[in-house]
Amino acid sequence: MTTLEAARQGLITDLMRQAATHEGIEPELLRARIADGTAIICKNRKRQNGTPLAVGKGMRTKINANIGTSKDDTSIDKELEKARVAVTAGADAIMDLSTGGPVDEIRRAIIAETEACIGSVPLYQAALDAVNRQKKAIVDMTVEDIFAGIIKHLDDGVDFITVHCGVTRATVERMDREGRIMDVVSRGGSFTVEWMAHNQAENPLFEHYDRLLEIVKPYDAVLSLGDGFRPGCLADATDRAQIHELILLGELTQRAWEAGIQVMIEGPGHVPLNQIEANIQLQKRLCHGAPFYVLGPLVTDIAPGYDHITCAIGGTLAAAAGADFLCYVTPSEHLRLPTVEDVHEGVMASRIAAHAADIVKNVPGAIDKDIAMARCRKELDWEGQFALALDPEKARRLRAESGVDEEHGACTMCGEFCAYKVMNDRRAKQANS
Repeated sequence: MTTLEAARQGLITDLMRQAATHEGIEPELLRARIADGTAIICKNRKRQNGTPLAVGKGMRTKINANIGTSKDDTSIDKELEKARVAVTAGADAIMDLSTGGPVDEIRRAIIAETEACIGSVPLYQAALDAVNRQKKAIVDMTVEDIFAGIIKHLDDGVDFITVHCGVTRATVERMDREGRIMDVVSRGGSFTVEWMAHNQAENPLFEHYDRLLEIVKPYDAVLSLGDGFRPGCLADATDRAQIHELILLGELTQRAWEAGIQVMIEGPGHVPLNQIEANIQLQKRLCHGAPFYVLGPLVTDIAPGYDHITCAIGGTLAAAAGADFLCYVTPSEHLRLPTVEDVHEGVMASRIAAHAADIVKNVPGAIDKDIAMARCRKELDWEGQFALALDPEKARRLRAESGVDEEHGACTMCGEFCAYKVMNDRRAKQANS
């Protein structure tokens, strides 16, 4: 019995209790939300380690960090360090998107390294196996090759898999008629589009969707229905191709639920600020309230080197409007493979966005730390401020670098003219009068 099937029968499983405890909510509340599809628990039954991750309605907005090798950098040690840094910085999930080097070894090492939720895109595996092991082009992959990649990742214990089931020939036609600037910027989506064109055939993950569900079910893994037509620039946002794919994903969501499979939906992408809320509302309406996982969204196309900031701006608005899961973007987006430092910066930017949105969504306890921080600042309680900070190490370092070491002294911005000190002195005088 899968988690979804158990929830629909009114059963609270040990996995639900564990996830609810970690989330700080009642197990029955989580069960009810899983049953109606508005929440999921990411945890592959094959995985020996790993903390179950609850994602969805009424819960803290979660953060994913993408890592993984490329042909230009195949170091396992670097990716393991990125995984450690991401989790230490507060990422809830890691997606291994490796496309270079010994990808099987890398994926298994990352899974063994951390208890964080792990996601992947198995189509990359199929493509690499076709090119490197079978010495054929990506477009010559067979349907069996594609499903073999999925099984390999699920057997290794990946908790959620991104599958581009909504990339169909009909959606490609709409994109071509639309005249997009960026066409398809999803790597998995582009592989699928080229495969369909070369083979004059439908996307196997759409055509054989029931087979996909049968494969996934024994693992109780989550299907992350990928947005192959996510906009890669502001000009392409919310066009026919994107919305047509979203409609298909809504239909595929229902079919997955009928089969007892948990689902989340992936979303854009590059979206102007004034379209973000509408995108979230469309997804929630068309996909029946399934958890929504967004990449950014990035609110401008002209900030290379600062796209973690454009991501945080869009992510805040998206999560406040109802997105449940934010995929970080690092300062290296569009420029290079991220460094360890970039991973840290990306996670922190998305954590700020998620927390700001959780305050708006009235997530239980979200505002409490902000109130506590205000009290510590009022009292010039530096240790209290460091303890509450999203990045305590950086806050402590910047304070130390100022040269001020007084436990309750002001900072070097205002010094003796610190408003807190002035008002605290006033309060002390009132108390003594």
